[in-house]
Amino acid sequence: MPESPAQVTPYQVLGVAPTVDHDELRRAYRRKLRETHPDTGGDAVRFAAVQRAWQKVGDPADRAAYDRGASSPSGSAAWPTDGSSSTWASGSGSTSRQQHTRPRARLYGHPGGAARETYLRLIREWAGRGPDLPDPYDPALVRSAPLEIRLTLAKAIAEEETSVVLADLGIGFTVWNDVDPGRDEDKIDHVVLGPTGLYALRSEDRGGSVSVSRGEVTGENFGDREQPIRSLVRSARALGRSARVKFTGVAIIVPDGSLDSEFEEVGRARSPEAFVLGRSRLPHFLRAGSADTPIVGGTESFEVRTRLQAAVRFV
Repeated sequence: MPESPAQVTPYQVLGVAPTVDHDELRRAYRRKLRETHPDTGGDAVRFAAVQRAWQKVGDPADRAAYDRGASSPSGSAAWPTDGSSSTWASGSGSTSRQQHTRPRARLYGHPGGAARETYLRLIREWAGRGPDLPDPYDPALVRSAPLEIRLTLAKAIAEEETSVVLADLGIGFTVWNDVDPGRDEDKIDHVVLGPTGLYALRSEDRGGSVSVSRGEVTGENFGDREQPIRSLVRSARALGRSARVKFTGVAIIVPDGSLDSEFEEVGRARSPEAFVLGRSRLPHFLRAGSADTPIVGGTESFEVRTRLQAAVRFV
């Protein structure tokens, strides 16, 4: 699986530019080892990250492979470098190209579309090449771009990967992607209607660990003033008012492994309820609902779907 463009590069971990020679890279590695070693008061997590970084670029051959797009000393690709088949370039996960023999969920809108457009604009402006930039998804280019730009691409990929999971839920579900809730609120990445209710989802990938603190999502590369859950609740309420529907819950979807428990209930005091969960938990969550979630009947579901179809606007 391709590594996230939001993840820090080995060069960033070691505190050097990607263009340094091998001797300077080795000196930076030894310096970081001394700074982070647990026996001398350092941090074990950072110490392990320094070692992993050196494994990727410490050997000249491995470093050359990494700079071409490989993610490990074995030479396995960090992401496809062929733009015609690359997940990053094509705008859809590889599983979405597989043949499906059973009915899939109804999907509307373009997942990740707005984020990809933003990424393409930013990367072209930063590179100074405008529309003539040959490959905006070139691994070396992406890795050298500022964090803000890489996070935008990671956001697009996260939305696309979530949409692949949602498509496999089956014919009992309807999904609207990249929805504008109106009232100048942030967009809703995915609006999902199914037997357990109506949910607003936000897909995130900040390239590191995620936790829940004081009713909000926190972690690496989240801003101090960011409020992803509160923002999503406001957007869901705005759309609910315009469509005359009520959301059952909202959820922040994060990459598997980034959340320790893989599922966090933020609190039932909210309306709608709020959750944070790993992407692989999403199908079970939407099919089972929470403990007190009633099953939505066919007539009620049809009415909600009709109202949403009339009210939904895409970004």
